[in-house]
Amino acid sequence: MNLNELRDNLGSRYHKKRLGRGIGSGKGKTSGKGHKGQHARSGVAINGFEGGQLPLYRRLPKRGFKNIFRKIYAEVNLDTLTIAIDSGKLNASSVINEASLRDAGLFKGKKYVGVRLLAKGELNKAVNIEVSGASAAAVEAVKKAGGTVKLLVPSGDVSADA
Repeated sequence: MNLNELRDNLGSRYHKKRLGRGIGSGKGKTSGKGHKGQHARSGVAINGFEGGQLPLYRRLPKRGFKNIFRKIYAEVNLDTLTIAIDSGKLNASSVINEASLRDAGLFKGKKYVGVRLLAKGELNKAVNIEVSGASAAAVEAVKKAGGTVKLLVPSGDVSADA
């Protein structure tokens, strides 16, 4: 093997198509850009432009409302709570609050302003929970298991179900 015999593996490098190299190449003269016009020139970057016709995004009606000040709550179900207690991530004998739920990895991220407890699944241990909100069915399930739910009302407007 000599230095002049070294080659890249087949397909390891993309060979750019050579444009403007004569009519026999198939990409000569206009180099595949057609004749004149905006797309034959450099710097074409007008997204949504339809040649003067009203663009689709302006033809369709505006719908709905998006509240940029909305509060987002992390949703924690009873079954995930049970799994976390059984695996030892949460201590059922102490008070379970939003900080302990975050430390246990039940939710993460800074976008959440609080935790809302939901009733999917079963709870088999008596636990004391402090959360921002809870569904009526979740509060009933916790009380049935022998625990308590304390609702923290943050500075915003949150409906306290229990």
